[in-house]
Amino acid sequence: MTAVLDKAPARLPAGAAARFRHLLAAEWIKLWSLRSTCWVLGAGALTVIGINVNSAASNANRLARQQLPSEPPPGVPARPELLFDPLHTAFVDPAWQLLMVITATVGGIVVFGEYTSGMIRTTFIAVPDRQAVIAAKATVVSAVMLTLGTLVSGTSFGVTQMLLREYGGLSLGDPGTLRAVTAAALLAPLCALVGMAVGAVVRHAAGSIVAVIALLLLVPALFRGERYRWGKEIGNAMPLSAWERLVVNPERARDPGKYPLTITEAWIVYGAWATAAVAIAVFVVRRRDV
Repeated sequence: MTAVLDKAPARLPAGAAARFRHLLAAEWIKLWSLRSTCWVLGAGALTVIGINVNSAASNANRLARQQLPSEPPPGVPARPELLFDPLHTAFVDPAWQLLMVITATVGGIVVFGEYTSGMIRTTFIAVPDRQAVIAAKATVVSAVMLTLGTLVSGTSFGVTQMLLREYGGLSLGDPGTLRAVTAAALLAPLCALVGMAVGAVVRHAAGSIVAVIALLLLVPALFRGERYRWGKEIGNAMPLSAWERLVVNPERARDPGKYPLTITEAWIVYGAWATAAVAIAVFVVRRRDV
């Protein structure tokens, strides 16, 4: 709290209403006043990029060994061709699921952090317009996470495809690659907004983190089957499923199975979740007491 006050901009004149840019400045200071923000986002970004780069390097090594000019012994069949998708190395599932959890957690901290510390009372005394406060939080978080997502997505794609340039590496001009990079970049702000909504509802650190992990990762896993259409459609409506659909290489796409999610529907899922998350956060904060 002291750090925030030390960095706070000059006070407004008595009776002057805070403008939206003042709220943005305040939320920016709050976000970066915690040292953990830089460490968590920085370490998370490096980890995600590292997992993807390691995947590309491992595949490059295997492909290099496979192409060595060696004749198999008599009676031993040659090794089958390695099935390999260079785009997948930039978007390895565990890496991006980790980014989802990190960004959602930081988004939740922006809301439940003030409730647990009691600072939210000061915020609402200074700015009674709770809707404007949540809008400022959402704007700052979205901008920061979009920058983070773009950096991680672009770096992962660029480095992995550079490592695979001799083995079918892709460029942004290839089919589906720009869509995949964009979808991965937008995943960070999307999950951060979902984390904000969960933080506004739960208002507890451990509970919010557990709830957001369950919502973003466990619920989609429960609705993977195709036995019932309603179950599959619920799974299709989750952000993880939409992301997986958007980062698929169209030239190496597998059988989508029954009730597939289309590209258009995947983008709609992105937009619907982001809109619903902000709306829920605003509704809950306005309706519930501090």
